[in-house]
Amino acid sequence: MSIAIHDLVKTYGRFTAVNGVSLDVRPGEIHGFLGPNGAGKTTTLRMIAGLLKPSSGRIEVNGHDTGTEPEAAKASLGFIPDRPYIYEKLTAGEFLRFHGGLFGVNGHGGHSDNPIGARVSEMLDLFELGRWENELVESFSHGMKQRLVMSAAFLHRPRAVVVDEPMVGLDPRGARLIKDVFRKMSERGVAILMSTHTLEVAEEMCDRISIILKGRIIATGTVDEVKAMTGGSDVELTSVFLKLTGGSGLQEIDEIV
Repeated sequence: MSIAIHDLVKTYGRFTAVNGVSLDVRPGEIHGFLGPNGAGKTTTLRMIAGLLKPSSGRIEVNGHDTGTEPEAAKASLGFIPDRPYIYEKLTAGEFLRFHGGLFGVNGHGGHSDNPIGARVSEMLDLFELGRWENELVESFSHGMKQRLVMSAAFLHRPRAVVVDEPMVGLDPRGARLIKDVFRKMSERGVAILMSTHTLEVAEEMCDRISIILKGRIIATGTVDEVKAMTGGSDVELTSVFLKLTGGSGLQEIDEIV
């Protein structure tokens, strides 16, 4: 498995944010991670990315245990947070070259056949940012910044990518581009674990989904398999989600019901 989580727990004092979560993401799979606000999605993703230390449990990224091989695990992972930080006084090209340097994408460390300049241009073109390579990031729209962060996450050719709310703030054209890029990457064998509140996106894009509620996984499978858990009478994933979560996600899906 590209991403494998075993009995993951995260506690803050007496509060348990993540309670025994286990899931896996296979090579080439887009796996949707769904749940109401406060269910434990972002906490789980940050533990996978190595930004939070689990209270207990085990995480493997491309065969590397994040507890015993943190650097190897992080080197093979791309992470797109829900609120990314960008150095806005850099140009888009400078930002990607800086990011690439952190991962050794600089003509050294096994990447000598693809110098950083060529890779930067390739990723900017892929995310339709090529014409802005020499523009300061501070002049970018929100959607352009989102696409720049995503191009950085894929820059070092990770075999697994964790994405927290990728479609937030994107216009329809930007959202379509991201969907197309994610599909292209999955076809190349990249595993993508994607948290999203937009159930239509999960239904359209994901090979499998997992629903988390109050820190526990309550359903995992293909969309059809998850629908069958509620009797199979519901056509809309929205209805299934509300049934499984007791309606606790209602405030999050106003935009699609």
